Amino acid sequence: MKKLLFQFDTDQHPSSFDTVVAYDGGADHVIGHANLTPDNVGALVDGCIFTRAPKDKKNTAIFIGGSNMQAGQQLLQAVEKHFFPGFRVSVMLDSNGSNTTAAAAVAKIISSQPLQGQKAVILAGTGPVGQRAAAMMALEGAQVTITSRSLGNAEQACAAIKDRFGVDIQAVAAADFDSRATAIADANIVLATGAAGVELLKPEHWQHNLNLRVLADANATPPLGIGGTEMLDKGELRAGKIIWGALGFGALKLSLHRACIARLFEDNKQVLDAENIFALAKTMA
Repeated sequence: MKKLLFQFDTDQHPSSFDTVVAYDGGADHVIGHANLTPDNVGALVDGCIFTRAPKDKKNTAIFIGGSNMQAGQQLLQAVEKHFFPGFRVSVMLDSNGSNTTAAAAVAKIISSQPLQGQKAVILAGTGPVGQRAAAMMALEGAQVTITSRSLGNAEQACAAIKDRFGVDIQAVAAADFDSRATAIADANIVLATGAAGVELLKPEHWQHNLNLRVLADANATPPLGIGGTEMLDKGELRAGKIIWGALGFGALKLSLHRACIARLFEDNKQVLDAENIFALAKTMA
């Protein structure tokens, strides 16, 4: 029986990246749907859960993507509301690669430095990857700060994380190089999750910081988010700090994403979101 993955995307077009990884993860056929909301997803969910016999429902799964994390969370909740005993399929949430990218980055950071009691700063952390990474670090026992050009945006992100994960994150406004350097002055760990091609720190802003132990950068488009690092850094030692570049932990992100897709087809009862995707990442790192 064919393994069918229904790609539910909240954007105008289903992500081609997610489609490719879905096939690489073991799906026999990927069916993409775009512009989905809690109001229009119901009939699609019903089509997934009412077709195959109970023993065969594991061969149908749902992947929720798109660029908006909050929209993805709302769509996941709407999908789950349509499930009931005997009529459900496995589902995964990874809006903008948020769960898999954040899990891979944080898992690699943990492989270099345990997070318990450490001070961590997520630069430009209000996006999906930054928010998920902040939550994962906090759940591991770190004291986490999110920076943004706007304090209001940072506070809004922290509130969303508190609502979803029950952890407290500090918000800091840091609109320029000097303010970001100040924000990481006492940090032990820094993760940059800013927009592609936007430099957030110059080398002189971190290389002489004696508190810093690990830096990671999710940006793979030059100029990188953290100047003086390389996108291929895989735990390289630079200026006495351990560095992880976007492609350095990107291999784990892709392996993790594929592994999650494969896991969806093991049975029809799984909900893969931040916590269990992160747990899997730590075993793979």
